[in-house]
Amino acid sequence: MHKNQTVHIIGGGLAGSEAAWQIASAGGPVVLHEMRPHRTTEAHRTDGLAELVCSNSFRADDWQGNAVGLLHEEMRRCGSLVLAAADLHKLPAGGALAVDRDGFSAEITRRLSEHPLVEIRRGEIAGLPPAEWDSVIIATGPLTSDALAKAILDVSGSEALAFFDAIAPVVHAHSIDETKAWRQSRYDKPGPGGTGADYINCAFDKPQYEAFIDALLAGEKTSFKEWEASTPYFDGCLPIEVMAERGRDTLRFGPMKPVGLSNPHEDGRRPWAVVQLRQDNALGTLWNLVGFQTKLKHAEQLRIFRMIPGLESAEFARLGGLHRNTFLDSPRLLDPMLRLKVQPRIRFAGQITGVEGYVESAAVGLLAGRFAAAERAGIAPLTPPATTALGALIAHITGGHISDDASEPDEAPASKPRSFQPMNVNFGLFPPIDGPDKGPDGKRLKGKDKGFARKRAMAARSLEDLSAWLSASTLRVAAE
Repeated sequence: MHKNQTVHIIGGGLAGSEAAWQIASAGGPVVLHEMRPHRTTEAHRTDGLAELVCSNSFRADDWQGNAVGLLHEEMRRCGSLVLAAADLHKLPAGGALAVDRDGFSAEITRRLSEHPLVEIRRGEIAGLPPAEWDSVIIATGPLTSDALAKAILDVSGSEALAFFDAIAPVVHAHSIDETKAWRQSRYDKPGPGGTGADYINCAFDKPQYEAFIDALLAGEKTSFKEWEASTPYFDGCLPIEVMAERGRDTLRFGPMKPVGLSNPHEDGRRPWAVVQLRQDNALGTLWNLVGFQTKLKHAEQLRIFRMIPGLESAEFARLGGLHRNTFLDSPRLLDPMLRLKVQPRIRFAGQITGVEGYVESAAVGLLAGRFAAAERAGIAPLTPPATTALGALIAHITGGHISDDASEPDEAPASKPRSFQPMNVNFGLFPPIDGPDKGPDGKRLKGKDKGFARKRAMAARSLEDLSAWLSASTLRVAAE
């Protein structure tokens, strides 16, 4: 039992907001520290809690066939504030859960501000939290202030890792030429609140695509500082021009793939390549370029992105950008309850722990909050089973990369972890399962059908095991 019942949370992003909600909803007092607006960051533009600084999408919402959709469902069943706010402010986005970013942030800010057990304090924590704070969650995300980052490194005795993350541009809807573009979701698939025609599509023929690739490769990019030059990218969020450098067809088989789309302006033919735009606000006046994170200089973005058919006269509400993300060597530094091994009063949550993505960051905040609330209540915290999406994530963070490193035989292999990298939730993190061999019709399943059946079986197992974990944990948290 902590001497001081209050839990201090540093960082009012997705993870910190979710952690605060979980603790307060379980009956524990919380002080949530957010340095904005007293100190801003390179990526934020408001002082709202849980501001989305990159995409407005929480990705796929299908819990039966997609790991992130399964994580959505698990978080809903855990009383997640982030998922409740996302569901309330969702926008049409095919099979994805996209949100009105301003409404989403305002909803979370309002709910936490009105909660009687939550106090929001504005101001930077410039260093290690005071010793009298005997239960602390650091959820400062990829833009942790220099002073706090240095304090964390000093106490942990370890080096942090870092990678670059990039922001996609946003276009004003009225400036999109819909005599060239058209509205369609891939495979006409409707998502939450959608119709099956939720994306604006801009088609390339082969010569247009080749010219676009040439422009991307030749475009002037943001230069790195000397200390940033060796920082790796996260493969799940590569800048568009970095993908182009990996091969001329990389984009055509990645974010610009044309499969499942037919151009009504060309007799329904499938284009050579496609740029998709996703609705970015509830009014439908802003649309972001899907997968178009970039480190091109702003003038180059205007020139090159206006080569996209339908965007020749595009007006940009926001151009793309690049920022440095910092995360911990969590398998070495954190225990299974997300506590810093050398100073267990401190927990970490969110992207700084080595997960990638809005939902994953919020999910780790949910777990950190539940662990802290359980300790405060004198209950031994239980980690979720590895068969769940929540459990798979925490297993990745706290031990998934500890193994022999055959490339360095002279080192003591049992104590040498492989390179730890950020990870989105995916079914590859789950323990394997024997899926059904036959379908409902009695026919043997093959190929993709067998893969889909296996995912459905893993999802069903996950929710069953989650239910048992929630019952065993005895901690009760309910969203409004």
